[in-house]
Amino acid sequence: MPTTPCDFIIDAGWMLPVAPSNAVLRSASIAVHAGRICKLGDSEHIHAEFQAGEVVSLPHHALMPGLINAHGHAAMSLLRGFAEDTELSTWLSEQIWPTEARWVDEHFVRTGVRLAMIEMLRSGTTCFSDMYFFPEVTAAVAAEVGMRAQIAFPIIEFPNAWSANSDEGFHKGLALHDAYRADPTIGIAFGPHAAYTVSAADLDRILMYSEELGANVQIHLHETAEEVADAKSRVGTSWVRYLSEHGLLGPRLQAVHATQLTGEEIELMAENGVKVVHCPYSNLKLASGMCPTPQLMRAGVQVGLGTDSAASNNGLDLLAEARLAVLLGKHQSGDASAFPAPLAVELATLGGARALGIEDDTGTLEAGKAADMVAVDLSAPRFQPLYDPIAQLVHTHAGGAVSDVWIGGRRLLQEGQLTTLEEPAVLADVASWQGRIAS
Repeated sequence: MPTTPCDFIIDAGWMLPVAPSNAVLRSASIAVHAGRICKLGDSEHIHAEFQAGEVVSLPHHALMPGLINAHGHAAMSLLRGFAEDTELSTWLSEQIWPTEARWVDEHFVRTGVRLAMIEMLRSGTTCFSDMYFFPEVTAAVAAEVGMRAQIAFPIIEFPNAWSANSDEGFHKGLALHDAYRADPTIGIAFGPHAAYTVSAADLDRILMYSEELGANVQIHLHETAEEVADAKSRVGTSWVRYLSEHGLLGPRLQAVHATQLTGEEIELMAENGVKVVHCPYSNLKLASGMCPTPQLMRAGVQVGLGTDSAASNNGLDLLAEARLAVLLGKHQSGDASAFPAPLAVELATLGGARALGIEDDTGTLEAGKAADMVAVDLSAPRFQPLYDPIAQLVHTHAGGAVSDVWIGGRRLLQEGQLTTLEEPAVLADVASWQGRIAS
């Protein structure tokens, strides 16, 4: 007779723990108690050991760790499709920034974040990193919905919807950090927009506070060739070396995009433990370039994946992002065997956890970790015949087949139904915003 109590057991047709190896377990089970994974393995053994309050049977599903979207601007989902087919600097200066100046407020952010969370949960994302105005609103909505999040509050020199200047950004951001200091699911980070929009003095302040508080720093870095050329004329070196001179290259730095890197800069980032967040779809759509992930990973740099915003990506499906990342990796390597499907799953889960510094708590299915899990229904015709579940998850639009999502053991998506978000009400609010912005 089972002797160990647990809250629930999930029986899955396939299980992808990701660690300690990218194995596929067939007809496996996982026991969860108090939001944590107790044990996983052969179904017969798990049921023999654990007495569960509930058993969830998913015989046609793959159970995997929750996906981690390591960079985005969730509220910008309200600008999905608003500005199309232009390169980054024009896209920002002529379309996005003027529109944000006109419309962005707390209500805009609340609605946009809820829309983004609906999409992320429905495609398997359990944790996201966000950098946008009114970060206190995003943090509150994430806590209310039950999603895990890193909230990088914006530091930017010029006046914006949230702060009159960088001093006000620091003041508000540090207060937000204090408010969530003890929260197990919401982490607060520094979000300097870019090296070219933040003063040297403010970079030094960020370093000081980051070291004092143990807080991460996420920054857009070397996103375009134009940005790198601008650095040479403004500071006489690259922005990577400029950040190094200010002491910011370190394990807490999350460099987003990084499409333009020399071999020496890659080695410098590797030596200092910098994390890189690869946003392939957004980079390609804006013609910004391609992150050199093969070289970064060979050098030992930890790489996670991000969607960037729906305004530059049009979607927030991280499995689709993983698929594109490995296809680009194969192309860049000139080797079809490079960047196999299991690596794509690892980048979307454990890679993101490592990039955000939360790998001890999430990113894999292992005993003791938070029960952040996603079930993907593999019964649809497009997955058949099912010789290789991991390959099908990566290469067959699996984001649309996510049926269930648990975060910290709490079921936020149950058989395709959201449990903590009122989707019709959110969509009605979105329609109202579309009408105003389009006018």
